[in-house]
Amino acid sequence: MENYKAINWNNLEDQIDKATWEKLTEQFWLDTRIPLSNDLADWREFGENDRDVVAKVFGGLTLLDTLQSQDGVAALKPDIRTQQEEAVFNNIEFMESVHAKSYSSIFSTLNTPKEIEEIFAWTDSNEILQYKAKKINEIYHTGSPLQKKVASVFLETFLFYSGFYTPLYWLGHNKLANVAEIIKLILRDESVHGTYIGYKFQLGFNELSEEQQEEFKAWMYELLYDLYENEEKYTHLLYDQVGWTDDVLVFLRYNANKALMNLGMDPLFPDTAEDVNPVVMNGISTSTSNHDFFSQVGNGYLLGNVEAMQDSDYEF
Repeated sequence: MENYKAINWNNLEDQIDKATWEKLTEQFWLDTRIPLSNDLADWREFGENDRDVVAKVFGGLTLLDTLQSQDGVAALKPDIRTQQEEAVFNNIEFMESVHAKSYSSIFSTLNTPKEIEEIFAWTDSNEILQYKAKKINEIYHTGSPLQKKVASVFLETFLFYSGFYTPLYWLGHNKLANVAEIIKLILRDESVHGTYIGYKFQLGFNELSEEQQEEFKAWMYELLYDLYENEEKYTHLLYDQVGWTDDVLVFLRYNANKALMNLGMDPLFPDTAEDVNPVVMNGISTSTSNHDFFSQVGNGYLLGNVEAMQDSDYEF
């Protein structure tokens, strides 16, 4: 049996591992430090349809983050290139659990116990939502190392965004600011997760022959089209009742292009940032209103501002 090897952060095979670790630890946060109860006044003013959309998008996001924390990151670990990469994945895995838990904090603040039960019953049984979770999870369990990375990037940089649209929209209208604060922190994490996993994908993809690359790209784009077709159905299901469907679909296509950029591929859809509802884009770019969530436990845990995501965030 070979000797067990201690991890040495002073001898790096890939500097990106260290840079990503430092970025992720610098961004550390917990949902319990955000005053969600301050949004109750806004919530009481919402109509039935608006409440239904908020509840269901957060139910869907909970399901996808559960998938990432329980299956997604674990599926990537067997194919690491460096010990430091596994340490980064350990961090990502934990933060995906924080993300999943944060939605429950939102539910416990805004919803009654009976409503929460109904939200999770809908989440665990809705066929359209379950389709994308099962599709991604199947790749995690049966796909090749590169296919698993594509599935992870598509999930984090594309499929989440049908849900993210809602809190960003309301933030742009000065509603649910603290709920949106959590979403912006999640967005910041997912931006790093997507770029890092996309970078690791590119290392492996570049080792393929030209013929293998073309075959793989055909599989990848077929997957994207399939997921987008399902996401159109999901968007209609959620947003037809409030009339936002067309705007959300633009947002989805824009972020599908971002997912492809993470993977080193050219954008597929014509949609750009200029086509996205400016209220939502402004919600992404607005700095966090809570600068020090951790002041009660010491100045060593100061949390930095949430910055606007630029195209450069998807490149190393």
